[in-house]
Amino acid sequence: MTTDHMTLARDPFRRRLLLKLKKYSFIIAMLPLALPPLLLSAGQATGWVNLFAWGVPVVVFGLIPVLDLILGQDALNPDEETDVPQMRSERFYQIMTLGWVAAFVVLLVWSLNILASGVFSLSGAIGWTVSIGIVGGLGINVAHELIHKDDKYETWAGGFLLALVCYGGFKVEHLRGHHVHVSTPEDASSSRYNQSLYNFLPQAYGRNFMNAWRLEAARLKRKGHSSFSWRNELIWWYSLSALALAACTLAFGWLGAAFFLAQSFIAFTLLEIVNYLEHYGLHRRKLENGRYERTTPEHSWNSNYFLTNVFLFHLQRHSDHHAFAKRRYQVLRHHEIAPQLPAGYAAMVVVALFPPLWRKIMNPRVEAYYKGEEHQLA
Repeated sequence: MTTDHMTLARDPFRRRLLLKLKKYSFIIAMLPLALPPLLLSAGQATGWVNLFAWGVPVVVFGLIPVLDLILGQDALNPDEETDVPQMRSERFYQIMTLGWVAAFVVLLVWSLNILASGVFSLSGAIGWTVSIGIVGGLGINVAHELIHKDDKYETWAGGFLLALVCYGGFKVEHLRGHHVHVSTPEDASSSRYNQSLYNFLPQAYGRNFMNAWRLEAARLKRKGHSSFSWRNELIWWYSLSALALAACTLAFGWLGAAFFLAQSFIAFTLLEIVNYLEHYGLHRRKLENGRYERTTPEHSWNSNYFLTNVFLFHLQRHSDHHAFAKRRYQVLRHHEIAPQLPAGYAAMVVVALFPPLWRKIMNPRVEAYYKGEEHQLA
């Protein structure tokens, strides 16, 4: 425990004040939804509408990493006895995530109307689609929070949001596959030591899709049902995706179809890049009985940079999430024993795009983690 942690532990009033300030800081997570209209307005005001169409990736992967360094890190944990029960009961946090889903639907329809209006050149149209796709990728993070909950409205909202980016299988594979097999060779979402992003992505796309179908078919078989029955939730989610695609096509022709599919591809690719960096090179050790050791906070890379943490609803406190999957985002904790990334997720996504740079930065950290157990790297 650092001096700051000890000070906060002795000063509950200060801790509660900081938690209250952090509570409203999560409003920053709504910023991606506001960026496209703000950037469009700025582009129209300056006459650089095609340049500003590329503004979302510039803000998310350029400005936010810089602000992360300026604002610093946040290791504040709520007290389990006094803070957590109250924070879990506050509707504010739930309204934020459910509101995000509703706002994204509006943004998706509005952004396609803007694209169809002809305001952009070809380069601007590509930038606009990339920008909306990145917002959709951040939306998958919101869906990730929702599908882990017991409330059926939250899980349905999460599935619906995933259907809008054609990745409904994530709801099944993530819960029943990734959380069971994380940091083992059986997991499609855990990258290996020395594996490049471009080797990982094709495997992740295919294995996650197929694993979702296998898991859902096995669930239905145990209940005596066919995998192609109406009870297969994947059929519902992919049908919603097909319905959305059909609606975009009927309303805007080939442009609507291309936009919907392209923003979906960018969104779920961003998800898989984040998956790549969250568990890179970390393995659960195999025990003498042939089973893998229990998942602990040490099997996920964490990052404690404040801005990206509130921007992503505490996704960077990934170790606590894997140890306690149903914990709501507002009460996820920082663990000192968890391996730490050298920067926030926004910066590390950019680094991952350049495999030599990624290996130079990350491989020494993985090797230090397994010092004395180098056979684990094989």
